[in-house]
Amino acid sequence: MSRLKPREEYEKTYAFRFFRWLSGSKDPYVGEVEMQAQQETALPEETLITRMREAEMIRDKVYDKELNKAARIFHKVYIAMAILFCFALVGVLLFTVSYLPPNGDAGNPVNNVVSERYIEQGLQETGALNIVSGMILTYRAFDTFGETNVLFIATCCVMIMLMADDAILRKQAVRNDRRFEPKNDAILQGTAFILCPIIFIFGIYIILNGHLSPGGGFSGGAIMGAGLILYVSAFGFKKTQRFFNEHIYKIAKITALCMYGLIGTYFYMTGANGIENHIPLGIPGHILSSGIILPINVCVGLEVACTMYAFYALFRRGGL
Repeated sequence: MSRLKPREEYEKTYAFRFFRWLSGSKDPYVGEVEMQAQQETALPEETLITRMREAEMIRDKVYDKELNKAARIFHKVYIAMAILFCFALVGVLLFTVSYLPPNGDAGNPVNNVVSERYIEQGLQETGALNIVSGMILTYRAFDTFGETNVLFIATCCVMIMLMADDAILRKQAVRNDRRFEPKNDAILQGTAFILCPIIFIFGIYIILNGHLSPGGGFSGGAIMGAGLILYVSAFGFKKTQRFFNEHIYKIAKITALCMYGLIGTYFYMTGANGIENHIPLGIPGHILSSGIILPINVCVGLEVACTMYAFYALFRRGGL
């Protein structure tokens, strides 16, 4: 028959220690092992200078073309291969050009049925006065969608490399946001206060008017992105985040890309299968016309503006 042990005696057993460790109420390393934060080693200035001189000596010795035989041979081979590559590239280009049809020939690419279709029936089929917008956003809308995806993927890659995820790093980035430039510059802020609304309005005009005159989503989005960069350079990220923060950025960028994909998919499916397209072309010359071109221009403009601002913000402080 087992005997009930007193608590003092039981606390000295290995079973008590094991179950206390298992439950997490006791860390066996606390008080038993020396636990101190590792501190950065501070080297004397003379040691640092000596190491820098040694590194320079090694670099000079490795890249010394007069004394280093391997470096001298590599340099000569590099020059010879560069010259050979240039001659080969010129030869390939000249060989390709020799097969181009002569000017005025019926097989010349500028005189084919595709360009004639764009010019002669573009207005009727797209409803856009701007032939360029009608071509790249309807006939070649799939290519433009690929370019928009390239912008999205490029921004994601830059975010993966430069985004500061840690909260402490974000606070430090905000605090040191403008350490390399004048803070609260009166001339810059006064100029930005006047120009930023004009830039934003002009960018919106370029986007909404892209199917009627030269312009569109790419150029208008670039103008709006430049306006955002000017505003954040003048007033800082804290004021910019009142109307354009990371949350709004993600919503605008992802929504624009998804809407473009949905509109383009509907347009491709109806056209490829001979189904009637229910998106009206409107009256050519009116602002609400050209079918899918106007909403796609808006989506592309948002994508370009967000991409430009994201690149600037990430390279500057590692966050939006």
